[in-house]
Amino acid sequence: MHQHQRSSSQISTCSGWTRLSRKFIFSMSLILALCGIVPGCSIPSLQKTEPLGPGDHTLWLDHDHRHRSYLVHLPPQVTTNSSLPVVLNFHGGGGHAAQQQAYSNLDHLADSKGFIVVYPNGTGNLSSRLLTWNAGTCCGYATKHGIDDVGFIRLLIDHLKKRVPLDATRTYATGMSNGAMMAYRLAAEAPDLVAAIAPIAGSMALPHISASRSVPIMHVHSLDDPRVPYEGGFGLPFPLTRHQDHHFPVETQLRQWIDQNQCSPDPATAPMLHGKGGTPEAHHTAQMISYSPCQTEAEVRLWQLSGPGHVWPGGEPTPFQRFLGPPTNIIQVNQEMWEFFIRYSR
Repeated sequence: MHQHQRSSSQISTCSGWTRLSRKFIFSMSLILALCGIVPGCSIPSLQKTEPLGPGDHTLWLDHDHRHRSYLVHLPPQVTTNSSLPVVLNFHGGGGHAAQQQAYSNLDHLADSKGFIVVYPNGTGNLSSRLLTWNAGTCCGYATKHGIDDVGFIRLLIDHLKKRVPLDATRTYATGMSNGAMMAYRLAAEAPDLVAAIAPIAGSMALPHISASRSVPIMHVHSLDDPRVPYEGGFGLPFPLTRHQDHHFPVETQLRQWIDQNQCSPDPATAPMLHGKGGTPEAHHTAQMISYSPCQTEAEVRLWQLSGPGHVWPGGEPTPFQRFLGPPTNIIQVNQEMWEFFIRYSR
């Protein structure tokens, strides 16, 4: 009798689990069905290896106990080309990926030339805004907390290539301000990841280059930059704060790369460009200074501007312009950097 009661209890328990299992299956089916129609909904575990098509995608990964994200723009050619070049485009301090995407407007050129643009997100007290990069001595939250952003980018590339065929020999890096400094850190500490870099308005925030390999550099900077001064020192405080960062002089840091790449110390200087008369940038100038030939065949190029502020030349208008200084179209930096990049592969 006792054994019979025990068996009945087991049957009852088993029936309960069956009902719970059915409820779980029904619930998951409902979630999956709703996820197909709710914008922004995703089930990461079901999408790990799903190929990506043309357009914008936000992807997430876990690195160093943090859940981190990046935005990737894929051109139409992704459906026909077996592998495409990649440009890592880092936002400035206090920015985020979508902001950098809109400001730099690099997607248009990517669609025309057939390359992938990746906009990683830095870290901060907020999950998706006011983010920074640990580029060495700058900047903000990421540096204060010792964030391993080089490791994050290494994992990001591995994560993306599971979804999109990448040309590993043609990965490049650019960025604005603190993002430019992050591009420099990749070149200085992980040159196996990048074939060339094009930092915009941000000098290298490391005292020394730790890698032994050469990396081609195209640096773009205004002599009148109020936030990352060309001659180094403290820039203006961050908006609505009293915080200031100290920056290394542009030419002092470039000299390290001229030596690293074994380039001629005597540069070739191109004719100076002048802004169009009768426009707000009539007094703007731009001059390309090239340190070559280089024994490593990795040129160091400097676009030295005057008149503009702390800006992305040819970039889209931004509501933060009054904090950055005058914009400029004296050069279209996207076109200049791409023509520089395609000369190099790893």
